[in-house]
Amino acid sequence: MKKEIYLSSEIKNKCPLFRGVAITANVTNSSFCDSLWKQITAFTTQLCDTETTESIKMHQTIAATRSAYKACGKQPSRYRPSSEALRRRILRGMDLYQIDTLVDVINLVSLVTGHSIGGFDGDKIQGDTITLGIGREGEDYQAIGRGSLNISKMPVYRDSIGGFGTPTSDHERTKIDLDTTHVLIIINGYDGDLSHLDEAITLTKSLLTDYAQATDFEVWHFGE
Repeated sequence: MKKEIYLSSEIKNKCPLFRGVAITANVTNSSFCDSLWKQITAFTTQLCDTETTESIKMHQTIAATRSAYKACGKQPSRYRPSSEALRRRILRGMDLYQIDTLVDVINLVSLVTGHSIGGFDGDKIQGDTITLGIGREGEDYQAIGRGSLNISKMPVYRDSIGGFGTPTSDHERTKIDLDTTHVLIIINGYDGDLSHLDEAITLTKSLLTDYAQATDFEVWHFGE
């Protein structure tokens, strides 16, 4: 399942601190997991007690992703990174989206760590390599639950067919569903802090093991 992930020269120039981690595993998805949601509820309650919609923009990993958007030419207050959008949703008193167990796990890791995280059905990624680049004007991109998304000047992962993942939203083509048995998770570290990435790896593997019966993990860093 492991695929080589490369950084384009343009993303290296705009985001020189970037470090990423990819995780693959065999998994069993489910529509809902009560014990996972108890953990999510506990964290969101804590978040509401300690953060505001203004303070989250200063969180190190979120601030770094916002800076990366600006460096690429995208306005992060209009096209918010998913980690920031999730936290803002909670702090505005709205319930977190409940999708399925795999997506809910990824959302919890993003909430806890501040990293924008891509979660994909590994069997839907086309070709042997993935490249992180920058979106082009007019590039077609059908975002999950959002329809057409303007990814121009936004960091974007591409396989042999085209773009399938951004820090704002992933693509319908590669989305996780209840039939997903091989997951690919990409953790985006625009602050370059490897210790934060290690924390995210540990949490992701633990949650996938506990709630999605994950086995046969492969973990690799890229962008170094």
